[in-house]
Amino acid sequence: MANPVIAGSGEHMIEASGVSAAIAAGAGAAVVKSANENPAAARQLGHTDYAMFDSSWRQVPWDGNPPAGTSLFNRSGLQPLGLEKWIEQTADLVAVNDQPVIPSVIPGDLALLSGLARRVVADTRCTAFELNIGAPHGAEAVAGALSLERDEQRIAAIVADVRSVLEVPLWVKITGQSDGVPQMAAAAFGAGADAVTLITRHMAMLPDLNTQAPAMGTVVAYGGGWALPITCRWLALTRHLVGPEKTLIGTHGARTGSDVARMMLAGASAVQMTSAVFTNGYGVLTDAVEDLAAYLGSRGETASDIVGRAADRLTGYTDQAFDADAWRRFVPEV
Repeated sequence: MANPVIAGSGEHMIEASGVSAAIAAGAGAAVVKSANENPAAARQLGHTDYAMFDSSWRQVPWDGNPPAGTSLFNRSGLQPLGLEKWIEQTADLVAVNDQPVIPSVIPGDLALLSGLARRVVADTRCTAFELNIGAPHGAEAVAGALSLERDEQRIAAIVADVRSVLEVPLWVKITGQSDGVPQMAAAAFGAGADAVTLITRHMAMLPDLNTQAPAMGTVVAYGGGWALPITCRWLALTRHLVGPEKTLIGTHGARTGSDVARMMLAGASAVQMTSAVFTNGYGVLTDAVEDLAAYLGSRGETASDIVGRAADRLTGYTDQAFDADAWRRFVPEV
């Protein structure tokens, strides 16, 4: 990778033109829209919807220039191209782009997963493979369409199964819808993952005050800059558990090059940007790469220099300065 900014998998990465645009914008790698063998997972994309809300929960236009602090709400599914066309398109993208193009598979039928993974890698000749076991919509999808995994033993078994048939680096993407994120990452590493990507988006529900019904009719995936500190916490705690030699990739909450740097300081070696590109355009990637380079240059540092620096300085509450009356300074006047 030319730099640590990765264009993450999303609807804007379904078509070849979107993937190529992400690479042309400067991304160090691009992850294509996820697929599996189940047609129901592809059909789910026909039930999607997307909306952006500002900090006062007012819906804002989808015009490529949302206000700062905007959050993305959406339903989603897997790529709609069909498995054969998806593999063919991905192979073409791998061949013509000078940065890594990485196929992503979300498990459907676990009995078919290793065979699918082996075929995808062989047919696309990709240099890395993403196994996404943290699809935020997994619990809402048609049974068997998407696999959302939280159990450490199941994660270890799934990752080991895929690892046994692949020779390329294996990236495993995990959910944040659990209190056991570091343990899930440790299970993936223990089973042979080369990198773990954390965390996928949260699920949420927003009541509409006018209709008094759920916005968009149901629960949805929820992303935005608000998630950055949450992701950084999980990155730091995971680094503490698995050790600094393990490769972590951050995702969920990075909107700028400064956010990429923050995730790297928390322990990420690279950062996937998805929602910000989907809502603001491919220029987000260009700006992020340039901003990160400027930040590092101003300090005379490289990207690898800063990985985990903040995480390694993380202390507990009782290690902080003691002031028994500190709280009084922050209480509103009566």
